[in-house]
Amino acid sequence: MPIKIEIDTGSGFCFGVTTAIKKAEEELAKGTALYCLGDIVHNGMECERLRRMGLITINHDEMARLHDAKVLLRAHGEPPETYELARRNNIDIIDATCPVVLQLQKRIKQQYESSPAVGGAAIVIFGKKGHAEVLGLVGQTKGTATVIESFDEAKKLDFTRDIYLYSQTTKSLDEFHRIIAYIQQHISPTATFRSFDTICRSVANRMGGIAQFAVRHDLILFVCGRKSSNGKVLFNECQRVNPNTHLVEGPSEIDPKWLDGVTTVGICGATSTPKWLMEQCRDAINAIPIDKK
Repeated sequence: MPIKIEIDTGSGFCFGVTTAIKKAEEELAKGTALYCLGDIVHNGMECERLRRMGLITINHDEMARLHDAKVLLRAHGEPPETYELARRNNIDIIDATCPVVLQLQKRIKQQYESSPAVGGAAIVIFGKKGHAEVLGLVGQTKGTATVIESFDEAKKLDFTRDIYLYSQTTKSLDEFHRIIAYIQQHISPTATFRSFDTICRSVANRMGGIAQFAVRHDLILFVCGRKSSNGKVLFNECQRVNPNTHLVEGPSEIDPKWLDGVTTVGICGATSTPKWLMEQCRDAINAIPIDKK
């Protein structure tokens, strides 16, 4: 009996990633050199597709040596210093910062500028240290914001100070709420605490849908680049409801042994996973000889 394969219709690029890739493709179609500051998306195979089209990925040090060039800023956003560098070096910026991230940057900058220079409120960001989006957010505070990666790190905050809590847009909503509850319980009576739910609903709203999808199948293939932050959150949710969940970056990582005794396979992915890659994984399963399934 053939294996039934379903691709999750709710998986695939979010609005921000779709816009960034569309802008890159439009610029590359003009035939001019286009640089991208960092991987345009946390998916190696999509980055390779765009590289073949001519997109040149660079880091910040390489951008500092560029002059009179065109550079695309990806959906994750950048700190103010990047824009200042572009101005100095006469670099034409193609800004693909996600509108959700851009709004968050503005909110954090406004909070920072309204706080006293000495003894002001602690601006705390729940996010992954070193992540491109988080670096852009911290940059709005001239490097003074505190980044916490987990609930346990929230316990180490100074609860005698006013705390303004924000989140990287792709973090877990449940863990964010746990952090809020803990701070509310421990904040000093003389200090102010305010939290701002800045988690993107494009990710948060996928949690329930992807869980419902995962329980319907014997095997789940979660297709995702291993650098993806929202991919980690969504993969963990799949694995929580269906332990027979495997993360693969592409069809070459599919182990035919996973298909033993399986009648249904669900294929899903992160907001950085292209639909064409999930379709390639489906085709790879269909190409496996029946006696090896």
